[in-house]
Amino acid sequence: MATPELYTKGANVWVPDPEEVWVCAQLQQDYRPEDQQLILLLSDGREVQYPVSSPGGLPLLGNPDILEGENDLTALSFLHEPAVLHNLRVRFLHYSSIYTYCGIVLVALNPYEDLPIYGEEVIDAYSGQDMADMDPHIFSLAEDAYRTMIREEKNQSIIISGESGSGKTVSAKFTMRYFAVVGGAAQQTSVEEKVLASNPVMEALGNAKTIRNDNSSRFGKYIEIGFGSKGDIIGANMRTYLLEKSRVVFQAPDERNYHIFYQLCASRELQEMRGLKLNTAENFKYTNQGMDINIPGTDGAMELENTRNALTILGVHPDQQMDLFQILAAVLHLGNVNIQASGRGGDRSYISGDDRSLVIFSKLMGVECPQMAHWLCHQRLAVGGEMLVKPMSGQQANEARDALAKHIYGQLFAWIVQRLNSALRAQREKPKTFIGVLDIYGFETFDRNSFEQFCINYANEKLQQQFNRHVFQLEQEEYVREELPWNRIEFSDNQPCITLIEGPLGLLDLLDEECRVPKGSDENWARKLYEQHLNKSLNFRKPRMSNLAFIILHFADKVQYECVGFLDKNRDTIFEEPINIMRASQSELVAELFQKQQQPVGGPSVLNGGVRSGKRAHREHRLTVGFQFRQSLQLLMDTLNSTTPHYVRCIKPNDSKQAFEFDPKRAVQQLRACGVLETIRISAAGYPSRWTYEEFYGRYRVLLRSLATQDGLRVTCQRAISGLIPDPEQYCFGKTKVFFRAGQVAILEKLRAERLWEAGVLIQSQVRGWIQRRRYLHLRSSTITLQRYSRGALARRLAWTLRYTRAAVVIQKTYRMVLVRQTYLAIRQATITIQAFARGMQARRTYRLLLQERAAVRLQACVRCWLTCRWFRRVRAAVVLLQCCVRRRAARRELRTLKAEARSVERYRELNKGMEVKLIQLQLRADQQAKECASLRDILHAERDSHSAEVEQLRSALLKVQRQLLDQSHSAPSVTAQQEEEWRRSEERATQEIQRLSQELEALKVEKHSMEKERDDITSRLRQQEKAQEESRQKSEVQAGAAVQAELEEERRRYQGLLREFTRLEQRYDNLRDMSMLPTAERWRGHSRTDSTQSVSLEPPSPVTPSFNGPPDFSAEEGRRISVTSPFDRRPWSSEPPLNVLMEDLGVPKITAEKMEGEDLRHAYDAVRVANKFLERQLLAQRAEWEQEKAALSQQLQTSKARVFPVNKDLKDLMEQVEVKELENCRLRRELKELKHTVTIRKLLAYAGVPVPQDPVSPSTQLSPVLTGLLECRKKDESRLMKNLITDIRAEAALSLAPGLAARLVFLCVRQADISRDLTRARGLCVATLASIKTALKKHSGDLDMTALWLKNIYMLKDLLTQHSTTKALASGEEVGGVEEVLPLQVELGEQVRALGDMCIQAYQQLLSITESRLQPIIVPAMLESETIPGLSGAVVKPAGSRKRAGSDPRPLGSVGSGEVVSMAAVLRELTALYTALERQDLPLALLEQAFRQITHLLAASTLNSLLLRKDMCCWSRGLQIRYNVSLLEEWLRSRCLWTGAAAANLEPLIQAAQLLQMSKKTDKEADGRVIVQTCNALSGQQIVKILTQYTPQSDLEERVTLNFIRMVQGLLKERSDGHTPQLLLDVKRVFPVTFPYLPLPPLSVEQLEFPESLKISFLRKV
Repeated sequence: MATPELYTKGANVWVPDPEEVWVCAQLQQDYRPEDQQLILLLSDGREVQYPVSSPGGLPLLGNPDILEGENDLTALSFLHEPAVLHNLRVRFLHYSSIYTYCGIVLVALNPYEDLPIYGEEVIDAYSGQDMADMDPHIFSLAEDAYRTMIREEKNQSIIISGESGSGKTVSAKFTMRYFAVVGGAAQQTSVEEKVLASNPVMEALGNAKTIRNDNSSRFGKYIEIGFGSKGDIIGANMRTYLLEKSRVVFQAPDERNYHIFYQLCASRELQEMRGLKLNTAENFKYTNQGMDINIPGTDGAMELENTRNALTILGVHPDQQMDLFQILAAVLHLGNVNIQASGRGGDRSYISGDDRSLVIFSKLMGVECPQMAHWLCHQRLAVGGEMLVKPMSGQQANEARDALAKHIYGQLFAWIVQRLNSALRAQREKPKTFIGVLDIYGFETFDRNSFEQFCINYANEKLQQQFNRHVFQLEQEEYVREELPWNRIEFSDNQPCITLIEGPLGLLDLLDEECRVPKGSDENWARKLYEQHLNKSLNFRKPRMSNLAFIILHFADKVQYECVGFLDKNRDTIFEEPINIMRASQSELVAELFQKQQQPVGGPSVLNGGVRSGKRAHREHRLTVGFQFRQSLQLLMDTLNSTTPHYVRCIKPNDSKQAFEFDPKRAVQQLRACGVLETIRISAAGYPSRWTYEEFYGRYRVLLRSLATQDGLRVTCQRAISGLIPDPEQYCFGKTKVFFRAGQVAILEKLRAERLWEAGVLIQSQVRGWIQRRRYLHLRSSTITLQRYSRGALARRLAWTLRYTRAAVVIQKTYRMVLVRQTYLAIRQATITIQAFARGMQARRTYRLLLQERAAVRLQACVRCWLTCRWFRRVRAAVVLLQCCVRRRAARRELRTLKAEARSVERYRELNKGMEVKLIQLQLRADQQAKECASLRDILHAERDSHSAEVEQLRSALLKVQRQLLDQSHSAPSVTAQQEEEWRRSEERATQEIQRLSQELEALKVEKHSMEKERDDITSRLRQQEKAQEESRQKSEVQAGAAVQAELEEERRRYQGLLREFTRLEQRYDNLRDMSMLPTAERWRGHSRTDSTQSVSLEPPSPVTPSFNGPPDFSAEEGRRISVTSPFDRRPWSSEPPLNVLMEDLGVPKITAEKMEGEDLRHAYDAVRVANKFLERQLLAQRAEWEQEKAALSQQLQTSKARVFPVNKDLKDLMEQVEVKELENCRLRRELKELKHTVTIRKLLAYAGVPVPQDPVSPSTQLSPVLTGLLECRKKDESRLMKNLITDIRAEAALSLAPGLAARLVFLCVRQADISRDLTRARGLCVATLASIKTALKKHSGDLDMTALWLKNIYMLKDLLTQHSTTKALASGEEVGGVEEVLPLQVELGEQVRALGDMCIQAYQQLLSITESRLQPIIVPAMLESETIPGLSGAVVKPAGSRKRAGSDPRPLGSVGSGEVVSMAAVLRELTALYTALERQDLPLALLEQAFRQITHLLAASTLNSLLLRKDMCCWSRGLQIRYNVSLLEEWLRSRCLWTGAAAANLEPLIQAAQLLQMSKKTDKEADGRVIVQTCNALSGQQIVKILTQYTPQSDLEERVTLNFIRMVQGLLKERSDGHTPQLLLDVKRVFPVTFPYLPLPPLSVEQLEFPESLKISFLRKV
């Protein structure tokens, strides 16, 4: 009950509602004890009055908004039904989270939609993590069970329950899948695969469609997964409970029979299925009663194929599979047998002899048809010691037929379970611990409930009792651990209901007693129930309107059961005669199913009923179904009580099977039935809110009066709480925690809010007072200043007045003086003006007289000048006319020439109009025009010279004529006007002619310029076209090159993956060899958990699987797996072992050495050899395929290049010339290459000692090369050299050597052996070096420095052998200006070079795996949890006292499993160790960049995946911490020149995730959403939405991201097409392919090396 003080205005409360069950409302006024009603404002805006009779009748209080969507329901401040329902609804609808914790229970809501939260990357993210740290998930519960089992060495159990359709089967499937992945066996056995393969088999035979679920489990199962001493799966066992056999013969409307029948009908057209004579499911009585035989989205044929594959994996031979299918088909045909009534009143029945269904049934079952027809219609009775045969009526015969069908199916189901357990049984050792997964039916209630619902609800009563007691026990353990005074908590114990069912004279006892009565009936049993329990048991009632029904008050609800059919279903009998016929069947499987077996009471399966015959039945046949079920249930409860249980409660959110729809009525009904609310009630009855003293002090220190040290923290908290909460019953102090009852944390929160409010008011008052004081002082200072300035202004005004008066007097005096002076000056000026005008008039008159005289003189001069000029113009006109005549004649001649040229040019242009002028012709024309221009220029100069001479002549003639005219002017009369007119006209005509010619000349010049411009345009267009074509060609080359590079990277990644698989197989062989050498007692000693990162294998299954004891049994399943992974022809079910067949196909010789002791070791060794040969063939095939693809791509590139070349006619000549030059260049290069090749061959021949004929032209002397500075290693010293140099060298001595010294030394020995023509010894040295380095790598598999050292030596030796290979020598000889030419080796070491390349990759992968194994446990604590910025989030504590998970092992943030707190310094320390190891060996920078690209991807992916799965980490302060940690990593990479594009790109998603946490998300503006979408371009849409959904405010000052904002961001993300995969988590195991750059070395000599004495290689001889 909540405290009345919390009911204040604005508080949220919950009120009942008939539709929504509970609705939220807000108080409109404070509550007072005398109030009789409350005024509430509902969420839809309506205002209602809520009646309150007493403080106990107050509505339930709502939790604060900051707790909305909490992961754990027990962390809520107020624990009650509406809070639980609302939290589940918010998480399910708003956040799409289907899992929620409720104390020790995981509540799972069925989303009716496939969610991407079950991939391998999610398993990796949850593996090894604490349950309290991660988001609720079925994997988290499974990991908690696994960790508890490993840590405490105690058996665990996971109990999954819920209604039909709630997702129990899927949850169990994912749980088993998680165990199969994280608990993978060290030797990679097939147990995990078999465990997973059991699911499709059991679903096919035990699941069916119901009205509530399309894949409902119609039986209960308990799977025990056994684990060995190392935590790996070594076996499993399954127990089943209460198979619903009645479904075989009857289905309700809209339901189906078991899936296997429909799968067989859908596969009837298969060749092997035709003998079953099947038809469609509509034609069989046992499959068509539900009318709806199809399930949308399922393919029966495909599901049958999956079932057959699973049976093969489980070791069921295909022949047995066909026998199994024959029995199932026979059951279908048995249902179609037509039994006809006969006799009087129908008391007899018979089956026609030609009944097709019976014939097919008899043939499939291998029995006699007449016998089966007879005994289906008759029964044998024992009367007085005699056996009588009595005919049965038609109804009895049909019931007997259906009973036989149910019995056959039950026996077949039991056989399948038995075979499955045989396949899953541990063989190599006894399981040390196990984890049981219980998938059992939930509480059921229908309109008509019968015996099946009675048993189901009885089982749920037992499980609920165990659940209540376990929860109660956990609460008690918590109180005892904290040393609290223990007061018994009352909880609803359902023991009276269980006693009513299974107690003495209970319902089951009375039912068994009535079954033993010869003429027992359902009516008599009902009468006994009423007499024994009515009005005597509180849980038993009788319906008013029925005498054949009873009501039981279960813990979840009251259920009315119909008594009709209880006795028959409890007996589950069948006549013995049909069973005897089955035992005599010709089919081995049918006979095996019906053999008499003594099954112990409480066996693993409860499937069989009694067999009725005329003889006295055996003891085992009198066991009823109810009795067997009670015994098996008791055995299950004993098993569960001996384990640590973990609970999963599956909830069905709606009955319409719609995705993400929530029906509150159905949900609350299931919450009440599954015990979730009971957990809440038990928790709320005690002290649900629990805080450590540190957490309490950090949250509520504002309520404390004084500060406290660490030692006095508990005392301080106790003193403060006693003052805050007066009632001591509301809290309790433990050793490390303080406990509060329900609602007390809310009171503390209210007090804290009030204290903060008071402090805020106090701060505001002080601040406001300070502000007002400052304002007053400012006003006072301003007033004084204003007064000072005002007084100064008045004084200045008085002084100004005095100065103004004095100035006025001075102005008056001065003004009067000015007036008198102006009068005087005016008179004086007037006098001077009159005098000046008079004198001026006189002077002007004199001046005019002078001007008149001067004008007369000028008129006379002008007339005389005009007469002289007219005479001169006449003479000049005559001279000009003469010149014009001469020039006209020359111009006409030139005009005719230009017109002829113009006509020829125009003709040429008309003929060639529309055609592109070739560049060469334009050049020729330009040259011709230039020549013409030069000739014209010469002519012009000549004309100018002649013109100058002519002008001189004309001038002389003109002077002569002028003199003559001058002489004649005195004697002859002047020229007449007519002559002057003629001269003028002739002059005008000449001028016009000259202008016309000038215009034509200008037009020709313009035409010339236009043609030159056109020529330039054509030239520029041709150049642009050539440039564009060149760019297009280069672009196509770049694209083709990029495609080829991508193909190469993909092939390299595949090759390295195959190489990794090869290394794993070798390690597996070594493990088996080591195991064979150890004693059995020591083989499995030790206890350590296999890391999930090592146990998870994404590769295909191995071809060979070793067994546990003795030689491997290569059954049909192994043969099938070998044939699947092998590319060769299958030899199914051959008498020869599949491994021998593979060895013959692959050409692997058999080893018959006696030293291969033990069949296990021999088979494992053969398997490794087969795998090696197979991988070798695959690698060679891939290499050849890659070469073909490369050649094809090169051909396509050449074709595209040829296609890009222009086809323009104008460029063909130029292209032909270029091609001719290229061909000539190629020919010259080829000749040069041949010459160099000849020289190289001569050197090789001379080196080999073959005499080479000298060139007759240049008889130079050929000398055989002599190499010195080598080392000789004799054959007997090879092992000694490998031992001293590689295998047995100490790490300190090896690290003190120069980088690559071992590789140089080995190469000198190989070189000397090659010089000595001892090719076998040279090749043997390489092979021995390979084996020794491989041994050294295995020996130092955990040492970074040694692995880097051998990586350097392998790398250098490969480069040395490559540099001195024949192919590389010839290739280097072709290069001009390359490295110094080296003498190649005679021995062919191509295979050894390839092996060295593979070993380089292995050493590189081993180096990274060492670093990754060290980084993996500290990545999340260091990069995500550690608080590198101290004090940023230390004081931020959520207001609800969150409870730690029961059974979990919580650790502090930023710490590893040992409790040690780690930080970014630890990560940087590991990275520095890797960098130092690589740099010490002088490895190239490109290799370092590739290594740290892989490491940064691991860091970013692990951190981001954990962030996405941890709601408590999605806050602003954590984003700041992550960004700071990443900045430290970035600074470290930059300081070592490793911040390349790849490393930056790998860290970009994590950086953007941290930025997203820090961005503003308060408003619903679209601009903010677009900023998020644009900024977080490296994150996928799912990741962005997940972070926004997970964002959790860590204080009252922050706000939760609104749902509208998330929906808006989702809409914007749909518009973004960035190519991101829809995967939520990053692939942590992604491996980037590595490339080793080729680095040629200078000539090597032994004089350049220094060998320390510690190597002990003095036996090597220098040559």
